[in-house]
Amino acid sequence: MERMFKKYPLGDLELVNRFVFPPIKLAYGKPDGTVTDRQLLFYQQVAKEGPGLVILEPVSVTPDGREHPKQLCVHHPGSGRELKKIVDVIHGQGRLVCLHLNHAGGAANPKATKSSPRAPSPFTCPSSGQTSEALTDQEIDDILEGYRSAAAKAVEAGFDAIEIQAGHGYLVSQFLNPKINRREDPYGKDRLLFARRVLSMVKEGAPDLLLILRLSGDEMAPGSGLSWNETVTLLELAEKEGIGAVHVGMGNACFSPPWYFHHASLPEGPQWDALAGIRKHTDLPLIVAGRMGRAEKVQRVLDDELAELVALGRPLVADPDLLEKWEEGFQEKIIHCGYCLQGCLHRVKSGEGLGCNVNPEIGRPELGRTDHPLKVLVAGGGPAGMSAARFLAQKGHHVTLAEEKDRLGGGFDLAWKAPGKEEMKATLDSLRRTLAPSGVTLLLGRRVDPGLVEQLSPDLLVWAVGAVQNLPEIPGLDNQYTLTSLEYFSGQREVKGKRILIIGAGRVGLEIAENLGRQSLDVTATKRTDPIGSNMEMVSRNLILKRLSEMKNVRLMPHTTVKAFTDTQVVIEQDGENKALKPFDTVILASGLISAPGPGEEIRRKVPRVEVIGDAAEVLDIYSATLAGYQLAGKY
Repeated sequence: MERMFKKYPLGDLELVNRFVFPPIKLAYGKPDGTVTDRQLLFYQQVAKEGPGLVILEPVSVTPDGREHPKQLCVHHPGSGRELKKIVDVIHGQGRLVCLHLNHAGGAANPKATKSSPRAPSPFTCPSSGQTSEALTDQEIDDILEGYRSAAAKAVEAGFDAIEIQAGHGYLVSQFLNPKINRREDPYGKDRLLFARRVLSMVKEGAPDLLLILRLSGDEMAPGSGLSWNETVTLLELAEKEGIGAVHVGMGNACFSPPWYFHHASLPEGPQWDALAGIRKHTDLPLIVAGRMGRAEKVQRVLDDELAELVALGRPLVADPDLLEKWEEGFQEKIIHCGYCLQGCLHRVKSGEGLGCNVNPEIGRPELGRTDHPLKVLVAGGGPAGMSAARFLAQKGHHVTLAEEKDRLGGGFDLAWKAPGKEEMKATLDSLRRTLAPSGVTLLLGRRVDPGLVEQLSPDLLVWAVGAVQNLPEIPGLDNQYTLTSLEYFSGQREVKGKRILIIGAGRVGLEIAENLGRQSLDVTATKRTDPIGSNMEMVSRNLILKRLSEMKNVRLMPHTTVKAFTDTQVVIEQDGENKALKPFDTVILASGLISAPGPGEEIRRKVPRVEVIGDAAEVLDIYSATLAGYQLAGKY
């Protein structure tokens, strides 16, 4: 690892280390293209003692190539001045900065562009459901001019390098793809022509800046994405055109989003294979991107000589101090990313802006010290309670956290046990470790009751006891062998028999169905409404539904209400029609959670101030719980 912290010459540039921050969508901007304080703060947090090169979030060279309404802009007349604000912040931290240029083509978002997507030829992007129209010659010329103009603005703003997106199913890739580019003009007869002209226009606008080409090592979309031979033509073009480095990701934004976003549940083998293939075909410096936030993976890149530089995106969102901790050997202090996409991508798509399940401070100001320290008792050691305790203690309050169980975690302690979420265990373990250096006093196996409140005499009680299972009232349910979703994941009770009914096919119900389906059990999961798995992060939802569709022993039943249980049947109503199912051996209740009861009057009388946060206030998700703890600390 030591060599990763040595200076590295990249073209005429010198990076202070071998790490790169890749282009991550933030959705912090304004539609008019002005840069926000939150963007500036985010890049300051990432650049401080961070990667040698910071690549900004993607910008579209023309308005019709945008991906979301809050995307950073480069196409306005004043974009150069606005972008310079970010450049100055990053340079102020002693780091180099790169502008990432793109046009989404058929993957563009009509809500952002106010027009139909444009592509080399009409095609439907499965991830958005949008069908694009064919670009006219004039529109292609306008896009090419957009690249030249954007490059010139990069010079005006003081960027050190420019990255050109040529992969991941965006416009350059679409022109190269014979399944999408069916044109009969020069751009169809020579499918590499658009890429060459893009590079030419960027060089014209910024003749002295280092150029980086980003591509997919494998678009992971057989029959839809680029073939290996087509990817090789991009590598050959990069060498011919004097590109300074190649940035290797995975996937296709339209045809394989899980690989594009490097979802936690995906196997790692295809990425290593793709990177090795790229390495064999070029001597250009390579930047490897995707789930590289573990030291052993970085070491493998070095040992196998697969790349010269390593990109860290979400791991630095989760812990902006990651590189310092690696360099100083403080592995135990790292807050690990779980690659679940819930706090980051899910928030971008919803328009809230990028967040993080485990780092509510990202893009937000650090909480200052208090002038009036309080004695604080936090009831509950789940995500909300741990977050409140940590940030209140950092502010200088005297915090005691009491958790009824013998370990911290709450609902988070169950979440990582679902299929494809194993990475989240390291995340939870790192959150637990944050409490020790903050000075929080832990009382495990201790419930907050009137006696404890009287003993500690806190100035503030933070009630963060989480949620309990919502138990449906169904005739005959008491005569069934049942367990709740909480009992299932905690292992408190066992599943019996072969036929299993899951009432509730939301996120938790689907995760249980997959677990049991893998055990070759006969599983039926019902949901009163559609869609199945509503409120899930979209990539995660699509992945689990695909896996479940391949299990013949798992049956999903939307628009289905369980009406009654009898000795001989289960009565259901599906789409307004009454039906009967054969009896089940086990009934699992995954019909949602409700907030646990609040503190009683006897407790409330003993403490001046009470705050109820997290699932105890409203059942949402881990991101909302940790954010609630941070926001509460900000009040005190």
